[in-house]
Amino acid sequence: MNATTDASTVLVVDDIDANRMAMGAVLHRAGHGVVHVASAGAALIELDARYRAGALPDAALLDVGLPDMDGFELCRRMKSHPEISSIPVVHFSAAAVAPGDRSRGLDAGGEGYFTVPVEPEEIQAVVRAALRGARSRVAAVAQADRLTRLAAATTEVHSAHSAQELVDVAADAVAQITGGPAVVFAFGADGRLHVGSPTVGAHLPDASAQAAVALLLQRGMAGRTGIRRLLAPFPLWPVGYFPADGTGAAHLVLARSRVDHPPVCLAVPRHPGPTTDTESLLGLLAHATSLAAESLRTYAEERRTALTLQRSFLPRTAPELPGAELALRYVPATRNAEIGGDFYTALTTPSGLLVGVGDVVGHSLEAATVMVELRHALRAYAADEQDPVSLVTRLDRMLQLYHPEATATVCLALIEPCTGRALIANAGHIQPLIVPDDGTPHFIDCAGPLLGLGLEHPPPTAAQLARTDRLLMVTDGLIETRGTDLARSIEDLRSAAAAAPAGVAQLCDTLLARFGHREDDVALLALRLVGQPDTASFSSRVTP
Repeated sequence: MNATTDASTVLVVDDIDANRMAMGAVLHRAGHGVVHVASAGAALIELDARYRAGALPDAALLDVGLPDMDGFELCRRMKSHPEISSIPVVHFSAAAVAPGDRSRGLDAGGEGYFTVPVEPEEIQAVVRAALRGARSRVAAVAQADRLTRLAAATTEVHSAHSAQELVDVAADAVAQITGGPAVVFAFGADGRLHVGSPTVGAHLPDASAQAAVALLLQRGMAGRTGIRRLLAPFPLWPVGYFPADGTGAAHLVLARSRVDHPPVCLAVPRHPGPTTDTESLLGLLAHATSLAAESLRTYAEERRTALTLQRSFLPRTAPELPGAELALRYVPATRNAEIGGDFYTALTTPSGLLVGVGDVVGHSLEAATVMVELRHALRAYAADEQDPVSLVTRLDRMLQLYHPEATATVCLALIEPCTGRALIANAGHIQPLIVPDDGTPHFIDCAGPLLGLGLEHPPPTAAQLARTDRLLMVTDGLIETRGTDLARSIEDLRSAAAAAPAGVAQLCDTLLARFGHREDDVALLALRLVGQPDTASFSSRVTP
């Protein structure tokens, strides 16, 4: 339908030549194009051909008394086809003039009805009214479609995991809303300008052009918050973002909610430029994109804080333990994932070597904070009490008292390096794995409830480590994969450990390489006893 001018094409269906010609003359005088057909069958054929050619008429005038099918039935058939149902239909008749006839026409789906003879002005007025109504409906449908796309785009921008993903998603949404080229700009947490465009792709202008845009955005929103619309002409707007627009100009929609944060920008070409309705939608999308960008920056800052907290309290190098070789590894989750509460510990105590790994349930700065408290509490408790079950019980009480909403898993092993005897307490964690130099790795059968639940913990599990054995303890982030059964992942871990070369460091590095960079944090601890077996008590040779 021609939505920019009153000139439209009207299909006139009447089996009397003189009537068609007269009706056509009236419509021609009003500036409309006219298509004449003499029967309902011919009208349906004409409509099908015009639909295929992309040239449907904007309205149809149907005589009620057609020879092969009455105008009411023809109208019903037109309205039953989605491709042509939007064409407004007006019935006319010289014979069917009763109120019931008008009702039949409206019930069939028609938008109007007049009887002939009729004044030319009335014909023109009825056609104008039908066209206005149809255009309003088309506009309403288009607006509803744009609002639906906006709602979907808002959800997608708030689901973005990085600044680049954010601008890519937003640029796709702008292109769908406007039906033309689009570019979106947003600053990442590192201050770098990210550019997304579904139309120019890899042919984005060079770094100097992007630097010019970054300066333009900062100046355009200097001291401002909210939404601002600007027309950026050349040379303020670098040539190249919209190659087909020879003016070198763009409509910009900038947004931010805080004056101390950089803005985001949605850009479309100056010509033809967005309509008023589209501008409103772009403003809403820009606001949603700016909020999503701020959330990403806040998250990045929180993640940096959590990582700094974790790394500051985890030893950078493995401590020296008498009678043992130790390897420790901590790998944070992928860049776009949340930080967790994974940790490891390795202490020399009067009763032996105390080693363990743990994981606070959840992914947040709070989880990292609880991790630090658990690790410090464990070190403090171990100064007076070395039994692993007693330590687990005390950690459980500490969580209940100070962090009643938190839970955690932990596995502790108290090892006498001179004899290889080990006592193990497991609180909901993956079982430790013994990896011999020759032979099949096997998990130590030990289990217990999570920390933070207040449940009784079972007695410790005894194990024996040979000088050719390596003890491996890991957090579940190493092996857990969405959609994969945990039992299968644990078996994969055992198989990968069996194939690893000798040495504790080599074991950890082989497993990290085998399972790759994970969606969750990963902590690994591998220990091997060294030196000759000694029947002397460890506590007699180590002072507190």
